[in-house]
Amino acid sequence: MKYINKVREYFKNTSVASIGSISRLVGNKNYTYTLLNHLLKKGDINRIKKGYYTVHEDPSLIVYCLKPAYLGLQDAMSFHNIWEQETCPVVITTRKVRTGIRKVFDSNVLVKRISPKYFFGYDFYKYGDFVFPVSDMEKTFIDLVYFREIGDEFVMKFKKKMNIKKINLYLEKYPENFRRKVLDMLRD
Repeated sequence: MKYINKVREYFKNTSVASIGSISRLVGNKNYTYTLLNHLLKKGDINRIKKGYYTVHEDPSLIVYCLKPAYLGLQDAMSFHNIWEQETCPVVITTRKVRTGIRKVFDSNVLVKRISPKYFFGYDFYKYGDFVFPVSDMEKTFIDLVYFREIGDEFVMKFKKKMNIKKINLYLEKYPENFRRKVLDMLRD
């Protein structure tokens, strides 16, 4: 195994590696499959989804396999200290992938799709041992309304922490009736 140490070193320095990135490192796609199968059988790496591998066991890493994507909804609420319950990772993506619950490292991950015109309002935050794209407070609130997952008990918590100018700026990208719905929730 000529390149095995080089590939192991690469996995130490990256959170998620694709077959393409390993192939560029090795220089031969067929050999890449042999090498990855060897590492999988030895338990040195884990498969996140088809074509993506890691040495870690954090199910949130799937966000890097579904790019463009960010962690949102209840997962972002936990990050912003609005939701205190443990939650499964929720990935919001613009890619045409199967939505719903997926199993990643024996954990559930919820995948939701959003229109590319509504893909904004996230930043990269340190989340555990990694840096993940997570929706900001205002976009999390808008997404919760958009996906019809907001509970009345959380509206007040969001009101206390949100930047109203920022939410108005974000709402300019949405249709008038949706804008009114979000703003009405914030007025109550």
